[in-house]
Amino acid sequence: EVQLVESGGGLVEAGGSLRLSCAASGFTFDDYAIGWFRQAPGKEREGVSCISYSDGTTYYADSVKGRFRTFIDFAENTVNLQMNNLKPEDTAVYYCAVSRGRAYYYLLYSDMNYWGKGTLVTVSS
Repeated sequence: EVQLVESGGGLVEAGGSLRLSCAASGFTFDDYAIGWFRQAPGKEREGVSCISYSDGTTYYADSVKGRFRTFIDFAENTVNLQMNNLKPEDTAVYYCAVSRGRAYYYLLYSDMNYWGKGTLVTVSS
């Protein structure tokens, strides 16, 4: 069974940092692009970042550029989202998802092949 499991969410004060991780089971990341998406209460889903597992190429939404970084931990076989200088507007459920092939910018606006169940990030002011 294909599964994506996110971890690392929690409550943090504005200006703080969190690191989210995405682990795969039932398949490997090798031939996929991995995206991070988020959905705040009452808002539409938003693409945050994506990365090609093959070469590490990354793309970011303007709202997080310079604050968030997505990278692959090959030792742990996870794809991580390092979130720095968090703002209250970053509060959302964050989802990991994968799409076959390489990452490209408009993948942030696309549907994906598999999705995780999400992890909640709450940033207090």
